[in-house]
Amino acid sequence: MAASSNEPAFIEDPNNIPAEAVPDNFVSYTLKLQEALPPVTWKNWYRELHWLHVFILFVPPTLGTIGTWYTPLRLKTGIWFVVYSLLTGFGLTAGYHRLWAHRTYKATRALEYTLAILGAGVVEGSIAWWARGHRAHHRYTDTDLDPYDARKGLFYSHIGWMIFKPRRNPGPADVSDLRSNPVVKWQHRYYLLLAFIMAIVVPTTVAGYGWGDWQGGFVWSGLLRLVFVQHSTFCVNSLCHWLGDKPYDNKLTPKDCVLTAVITMGEGYHNFHHQFPMDYRNGYKRYQYDPTKWFLWSCEKLGFATHLKRFSDNEVEKAELTVQLKYLHQKQEALAWPTEKSDLPVLTWEDYQRQAESRTLICIAGYIHDVSDFIDKHPGGPYLLKKNIGKDATAAFFGGLYDHGNAAHNLLAMQRVGILLGGAPHGLEEKFVPASQHLRVSRYNEYST
Repeated sequence: MAASSNEPAFIEDPNNIPAEAVPDNFVSYTLKLQEALPPVTWKNWYRELHWLHVFILFVPPTLGTIGTWYTPLRLKTGIWFVVYSLLTGFGLTAGYHRLWAHRTYKATRALEYTLAILGAGVVEGSIAWWARGHRAHHRYTDTDLDPYDARKGLFYSHIGWMIFKPRRNPGPADVSDLRSNPVVKWQHRYYLLLAFIMAIVVPTTVAGYGWGDWQGGFVWSGLLRLVFVQHSTFCVNSLCHWLGDKPYDNKLTPKDCVLTAVITMGEGYHNFHHQFPMDYRNGYKRYQYDPTKWFLWSCEKLGFATHLKRFSDNEVEKAELTVQLKYLHQKQEALAWPTEKSDLPVLTWEDYQRQAESRTLICIAGYIHDVSDFIDKHPGGPYLLKKNIGKDATAAFFGGLYDHGNAAHNLLAMQRVGILLGGAPHGLEEKFVPASQHLRVSRYNEYST
């Protein structure tokens, strides 16, 4: 499809985009001009499989599951399984994710090489490939340019996007910094060799030479450890967009959940992460489970990491308050509120007394109230209300007989039917404004003049 004269030419190479070529409506513009592949169906699914990814995702768990029937788990191998899972997991979370995809801190060359080598042991692609996709995921979250689009379902965002060939290219992302990084370039060049050594050779030889469990090292610390860590990190794209709540922004799918934080080595506070991706923490609060945060903090103390970025507490709390106010506003709009003063009729004292002869009307703080529906429910007895019909019960309501609380003030306001001409509120503002309205969330149109 040809672009119109007032639109820039379609960008053929999404990895090399001149700034002047990017239209403001980039997502809709790209979706309009970039033709997607036909959808995967029951008739063509086998032709759309990405066979290398299918092999990586299904062969290790199959071989590992079969191997468990013939390979009992020894204690030392089990401990090594946990330790090596953490080490290679940090390669992904602290390295691929927080260092290279988001640049949340600076690492010494020694730490960079260490994380690059450990990350290769999870077999999720090179740093350059992984970080490019992840940056696109953040820039185009919940759009068709998001490579792991959570709107397409839990299976798709977990592994479906890897099993099948993508229907369209992921949105472009700037990776110029990664192209110039010598560690990233080195790892990308030798990735296949590094992946095989770190995923299979290292866990097998450590268990073999260490305590003579070659088979256990291969099955448990190699194959099954690989499956465990892979699906742990896959959950960042799937479960972290499905389980939990949205304390910092409720427009998109990322969510915060302590369960997914445990599963993903601290990546489960995903709503926070998507709002503040440059922060080295996912678990922003001190008590939140985020071992990667503690690992990086330790690296900083040991001199291996510097410039750990922390987003302003003021802005984080402001974002949290914004969502809370949105939810409060929604809850507020679902409730019934007193009639506005401007909609109430104004009565003289004589009119009030005359109507009170046939209606159960009581005057409190300048407002006329019809208490007919409540007179038999009054906790102090109906006689206390009956004795004040047609009278001013302000003093009695505000402590003369009983100093009523919030619930009574709120309920009384719902019974307003008029305003007394010349009537004045009693005492300070908190005495005549219902407690429920003291902190009422204003509508946008209430700010206009």
